Amino acid sequence: MNRQHTDIAIIGAGPAGATMAALLADRGWRVTVLERSHFPRFAVGESLLPRCMDALAAAGMLQAVENAGYQIKRGVTFSENDRDASFTFDEQFTPGWSWTWQVQRADFDHRLAREAERRGAALRFGQTVASVDFATPGAPRLSIVADDGTRTELAARFVCDASGSARVLPRLLGLDRPGSAPSRAALFTHVADRIDDPDYQRDRILIGIHPEQPDVWYWLIGLADGRASVGMIGPPEWLQAADGPPVERLRHYLAQEPRLARLLAQAEFDSRVGQTENYAYDIAALHGRDYALLGNAAGFVDPIFSSGVTIALESALRAVEPIDDQLRGAAPDWQTRFEGPIRDGQRVFTRFIAAWYRGALKHVLFNPAPDPAIRTMLSSILAGYVWDTNNPYVAGPERRLDTLCRLCAPGSS
Repeated sequence: MNRQHTDIAIIGAGPAGATMAALLADRGWRVTVLERSHFPRFAVGESLLPRCMDALAAAGMLQAVENAGYQIKRGVTFSENDRDASFTFDEQFTPGWSWTWQVQRADFDHRLAREAERRGAALRFGQTVASVDFATPGAPRLSIVADDGTRTELAARFVCDASGSARVLPRLLGLDRPGSAPSRAALFTHVADRIDDPDYQRDRILIGIHPEQPDVWYWLIGLADGRASVGMIGPPEWLQAADGPPVERLRHYLAQEPRLARLLAQAEFDSRVGQTENYAYDIAALHGRDYALLGNAAGFVDPIFSSGVTIALESALRAVEPIDDQLRGAAPDWQTRFEGPIRDGQRVFTRFIAAWYRGALKHVLFNPAPDPAIRTMLSSILAGYVWDTNNPYVAGPERRLDTLCRLCAPGSS
């Protein structure tokens, strides 16, 4: 078996892995990124949040993607039975970016990976991590299988898992915990949207609610060059009730939401339709003696608020210092610098996600006479600023959010 050495092995070359690789390479460490696929490759999660822009800038990654020509995103519109509620990021409570992008993830992820390589990280594609041995402190051993069957042993000093939903280390180490959310399924694809409605605001992600099935929702994310990401989330048994292949089932259900049915009446469904279910999971610990979990490898609940890339970039930024300290022989403060803040951000998103699926949050979003101050605070949550504890809905999201939902519910006084 071929044996190699590195300081940090990173599993996965997505946004978390590429950003982590660039930041650690900047500090002089030998970094090896192991990615099982070959870039560019399709991925969902196209709608970024403004907090991503802060993270990209802080990591020195912004310039790698800023001239890509992505669709500008300035807010989000929620739609139900032809009534709309729009939030724009320039009205938010937290000082920060008032816009972001809606990206083709194949291109976005590839650009970030190339930037990591430019800054000194070694990227190896078509590499699957079969096992990791943490028996010797400070000297994990990774067993890797290449596409051609070649096996390699990589000796590292630290391992970062940025493998997304594959969550390589949680599965190998038994860190998976069942998610608390009910089972849900998704259908999704990219289309040539051919939207010619003058009222359609391409610079906002559109979230549609099924008119009769309130726990079913849709997304329409306008991309550059007349394309769009389209998908839906619902109970698995409901999405499987329609007959036919995935593309026909997706078109069948899209036709049931009035706004999306009109907007996509001329759309060409020219790409494969993906499907997944039971995608929510929790992780027992985000770090161990010689490893850290980044992005979706550290847990995932639901895509309704487009939090995936935000958590991925934030976790990469916050893990740098503890890893650097540990490798230099200092005592790393993992709880304060990394695990605590990442759990805090996940918790804010999770409570809003729970309120969404209870049907309570929509009464807040569609409130015909909203409190202007509260509206700015909610806009900040939608923008991804879930670490701003000056925002009452970050500092105490559960109690305040439940109270707000009760006050906005129909028939309340």
